[in-house]
Amino acid sequence: QVQLVESGGGLVLAGGSLRLSCAASGSIFSINVLGWYRQAPGNQRELVARISSGGSTYYADSVKGRFTISRDNAKNTVWLQMNSLKPEDTAVYYCFQDVIDLQKSFARKFGQGTQVTVSS
Repeated sequence: QVQLVESGGGLVLAGGSLRLSCAASGSIFSINVLGWYRQAPGNQRELVARISSGGSTYYADSVKGRFTISRDNAKNTVWLQMNSLKPEDTAVYYCFQDVIDLQKSFARKFGQGTQVTVSS
């Protein structure tokens, strides 16, 4: 069983910063891609950023230059540093990790979600 635990959301003024973290635990053999989605009320889920096992990154155009994704393979943890936050960044943020467990089964695991609210 693999579980993801997120932390770091909250309320911040526009222009401020937050750092989200997501740690995986359990029967993990390896983790490939890690990343973050977000979903605001009435909106579709949006891929915000992802990072491969080799460190290659992808960012949505809406967050390029403001958000930075990073990972620690030894800790099975991914972070999302969010700077220059805007009200339109307000959403529930969900991390994901593409996990291969000890039985060599693959699954995309999701965190419980953390609320990020940016006030103007």
